Amino acid sequence: MTNLVLSRRSFLASACCVAAAPIFTPVTFAAMPGDNRFVTIVLRGAMDGLDLVQPYGEAGFAALRPTLALTPDAGLFDLDGHFGLHPEAADLLPLWKHKELAFVHAVSTPYRDQRSHFDGQDMLESGGEHVSEEKTGWLNRALAVIPRSDARRAIDINTTTELILSGPNNVDVWASDSGLDPAKDEMQFLKRLYAGDPAFASAMAEATRANAASMSAEPDGMRGKGVVEVATFAGSMLKGDYRIASFSISGWDTHAGQIEQFKRPVQELAQAINTLKATLGADIWSKTVVLAMTEFGRTVRENGSGGTDHGTGGCAVFAGGSINGGRILGRWPGLNDQQLLDARDLAPTADIRELAAAALYRQFDVTAGDLTSKIFPGVSFDKGSQFLRI
Repeated sequence: MTNLVLSRRSFLASACCVAAAPIFTPVTFAAMPGDNRFVTIVLRGAMDGLDLVQPYGEAGFAALRPTLALTPDAGLFDLDGHFGLHPEAADLLPLWKHKELAFVHAVSTPYRDQRSHFDGQDMLESGGEHVSEEKTGWLNRALAVIPRSDARRAIDINTTTELILSGPNNVDVWASDSGLDPAKDEMQFLKRLYAGDPAFASAMAEATRANAASMSAEPDGMRGKGVVEVATFAGSMLKGDYRIASFSISGWDTHAGQIEQFKRPVQELAQAINTLKATLGADIWSKTVVLAMTEFGRTVRENGSGGTDHGTGGCAVFAGGSINGGRILGRWPGLNDQQLLDARDLAPTADIRELAAAALYRQFDVTAGDLTSKIFPGVSFDKGSQFLRI
């Protein structure tokens, strides 16, 4: 694998290193002929899809989430009479109204039971049926079978390449210098991880103080620009030779204080999608599909800390000028006790790999045979997939 680093910023580099827990928002690109574009956004930390797109019309939902559940009278944006969009995602409403946005509830990878972010993200990005030591990404494998893909280069905004595009095809790296700070949930995780080791705890505290000092010296107008910068750069590359982009938005691990903690990543997701659209322009946006996905969902019931814990069934987001949006897709399993998985989780009714396969099929003419044998081994996919209608 060939890496080309154009710029980089390292935070906590001297303090600690956590395998498979990316601190920066990465972006990956692939170049190939053709007019269609495909963007994947990995929502790291397990996004609570039941908070983003709330089934407010479901009997019992409010009782399951006494502080988190909303209604249209309390700020939720009604989508179809049953589901409503979180108030902090208001900037996505124009896309919904123009049928350039859709949501797919109750989706999951084959990952079950262990509820590890690291393993969940590995399965999401590797596209396999189980956690494996073979660390190649499904998007990298796709580059090898996309028709006419003579230039199989990729570029990644980070100091390392994401697993989703790791593999035999060449990858260049571009690392942003602005605004890609650790999300609140990542900081909480690192503090818990190193709390029992005095040396690491001290280094962590020192790095945290240093970062706080640097942030206080940063002009107000520059704060929070990381995701916008990433999406702008992604859009500019997609206007050139590149046809595939992948990046991440973190901050979704909302175990406590979810009402406040959920705001930032939701706003960043809306900013990222809208920035992509604005940067690409109407013509290229009309040929673009964006798929935002997360490693697993969160528990149906909120916990005693005003948050939600690791679950199973989640929510995926489709956006783009070429989709037939304005719809909630997938098969809704319901929230009765008998309908929940393990009496706690939204039961998955679709494999998220099928969504990705449908996007590759329609955007780049990847054959069903290659999708099920070379890119997503074991996945069920054919030309009758409901997700081809997106």
